[in-house]
Amino acid sequence: MRIASIIMIALSFWIAACVAPVAPAAPPAATVAPAAESSTLTKVRVGHVPVTIYAPLFIAAEKGYFAEEGIDIELLPVEGGAENVVQVSAGNFDVAGGGIGAGMLNAVARGIEFEIVAPLHTERPPLTSPFVVSKARFDSGELTQMSDLRGMKVSTNAKGAATEYWLWKALQQGGLDFADVEVLGVGFREVAPALESGSLDGAILGEPLATLAEDQGLIARLSQDFIDGFTSTVIYYNKEWATNNPELAQGFVKAYIRGARDLNGDLWSSDENAAIIEKYTGVPAEVVKRANRSYHDPNGEVPLADLMELQRFFRAQGQLSYDEEIDMSEFINTSYAEAAVAELGGPIPWE
Repeated sequence: MRIASIIMIALSFWIAACVAPVAPAAPPAATVAPAAESSTLTKVRVGHVPVTIYAPLFIAAEKGYFAEEGIDIELLPVEGGAENVVQVSAGNFDVAGGGIGAGMLNAVARGIEFEIVAPLHTERPPLTSPFVVSKARFDSGELTQMSDLRGMKVSTNAKGAATEYWLWKALQQGGLDFADVEVLGVGFREVAPALESGSLDGAILGEPLATLAEDQGLIARLSQDFIDGFTSTVIYYNKEWATNNPELAQGFVKAYIRGARDLNGDLWSSDENAAIIEKYTGVPAEVVKRANRSYHDPNGEVPLADLMELQRFFRAQGQLSYDEEIDMSEFINTSYAEAAVAELGGPIPWE
């Protein structure tokens, strides 16, 4: 891939979030509530990226949990999670999931109103977003440790995305910082070809694309343990929608948490769940089972400390348009999750 092509990709994905589009192409938007019930349900538009970290949405939709709450869920695929911020603030989506990136933080500072109601996913080693390099260059001994990347081109799926924090943490393992490399924004599905051509030297690559590329002999994982127990993605509401539809807002979180609980522990890799994830991502179930999994809090607790850490990181990188630190707790509404967990019989262990 030519460098110019990479630059164009970076520009087009400038506001993309923690994840980028999966290959094959995203399934078309679909309403998944049972047809017989659709006339009694209320449509709720939900922005998502068709990758595995959004699995609780897929599980809750396919198993009818949203329908039980009176919701006719319309899952609307986008290129990246930060696009959801724009769509939610414009009222085009009622609900969305995405990363806490520089774009979202700058939107908060501009007064865009939304409320964070649940975490989306948490990273634990082996990570859902490992750092990878070309398998050929790894096997040759040219790139075998993070310190080998000094002076080279590395990428996240987008500048200002939460994955930029991932990249920084990975570089730190090799004693490197952003000043020691050239950082590009390259969509996840473009990473393997760019590594193979040599126009890119290393990258953060999200699952299940990492496993797919590994199966094809294109990439090697250089590091997948540079973060542990960190949450960067959340579920959030258009605040006007939530205010006008309190029962739907409450029911959505309850259904979502049920979906997360169905992925807890060993349940993640069940045949049923893998088949559902395959349906919504286009990735074969057997690959889903082998890919590094994401973790989803079965009690819906949003870790404020992680959100504040991301804000400090983007401030240190000079990517925030405001000076005074924002108290992110002002944008977190815990009442939905607390009520949902109570209705579901109380908290359960997170495995």
